[in-house]
Amino acid sequence: MTKSTPRRQNHVTSERPDDHAGLMLAMATAGFAVTFWAWALLSPLGATLREQLHLSSVQQAILVALPVIVGSLGRIPVGALTDRLGARLMFPVVALLTAIPVLYLGHGASSLTGYLVGGFFLGLGGTTFAIGVPFVNSWYPPRRRGLALGIFGAGMGGTAISAFSTVQLAKAFGSSFPFDLVAGLLVVYAVLAFAVLRDRPGRQRAAGTFLGRLGSALRMPATSQLAALYAVAFGGFVAFSVYLPTYLVTSFGLDRGDAALRTAGFVVLAVAMRPVGGWLSDRADPVKILVAAFVVVGILALAAAFEPPLIPVGTLLFLGIAGALGTGTGAVFALLARLVAPGEVGAVTGVVGAAGGLGGFFPPLVMGVVFGATGSYLLGFVLLAATAAAAAAFTATVVRRRARCPVADQSSPDTPPQTGHRA
Repeated sequence: MTKSTPRRQNHVTSERPDDHAGLMLAMATAGFAVTFWAWALLSPLGATLREQLHLSSVQQAILVALPVIVGSLGRIPVGALTDRLGARLMFPVVALLTAIPVLYLGHGASSLTGYLVGGFFLGLGGTTFAIGVPFVNSWYPPRRRGLALGIFGAGMGGTAISAFSTVQLAKAFGSSFPFDLVAGLLVVYAVLAFAVLRDRPGRQRAAGTFLGRLGSALRMPATSQLAALYAVAFGGFVAFSVYLPTYLVTSFGLDRGDAALRTAGFVVLAVAMRPVGGWLSDRADPVKILVAAFVVVGILALAAAFEPPLIPVGTLLFLGIAGALGTGTGAVFALLARLVAPGEVGAVTGVVGAAGGLGGFFPPLVMGVVFGATGSYLLGFVLLAATAAAAAAFTATVVRRRARCPVADQSSPDTPPQTGHRA
């Protein structure tokens, strides 16, 4: 009896988050949201900048896309650095560095070249996703990580804040005001983060060189598998966020304001469902959640291909797609927390996050090409349905086999050792 008692106590402790975990999660989510708000500042101003700078449609697209590309690819080195240096240093440093291009864009940029330079460095704000995931992962026990990572991931709603507020604030208070406001919030957050954030005591620090750790992450089978799933789930969310207004205007004749409002509803629902996906993955097999999400996306996309009436059928179809994609994004990182050793979560998150960001660029291009060639979006939605079906099949077979061999998790001193193999 005396020998069994400590094991029971350890098991209970391992299932309960640290007393400071909630505060750490709140601070990480706030930092993610404000840096993503900064990251998305140029996109709502695309049409305005096109008129002011006399840009072509290609130049406008490059200007808006540059921060997204840099932010997506930048997650790879930032995630690896977070494994080594910790989020307490990385969060405030990235927030402060992001404030510099924000101020420059608000006051110093006056030409296409100037905006491109500012937009390039603005991409740094999009890298904080790779800081927060390993940080939150370290503070929560395995059975609670899905919900915690889902709540953190909802900070991607910072892009929606930018979409809702940037143009309105610029009209009401002057063109530089949105940049001044966001720069101020970044500085305030950096100060608070440095004072409040704490890396979990005893967290596993990555060993070896930066390139060695990155190469190790890239060689892990789980990295490429999770990257593929996130490219479909989060990439699909990004693609709809970008292209849905154009689709609604072209196919249903909506005015741009109505189309933007409906797209905002899509974004809000997808963001809200991300914690739900994590929560469900804590209570069930995340592989099953992912398969279900991709199957739903495939079925609804195929139904949308035939352009049913927007009200109510079309609206319900797109909201269903939003909910499924949001659930899928939450489930991907719940699965990542099970397949990747704690000391490598940052490096793997960087690669997976980059795949998700970049995955959103291809569907709008495909939809545009398909519509230009056929005058219809039917083939584009069929391709989306086929992609979702392939992702579901891949998850149900290859990823399921990988998930049967989770890594040993020793991120908490209270967690009893487990047997398993490195993913």
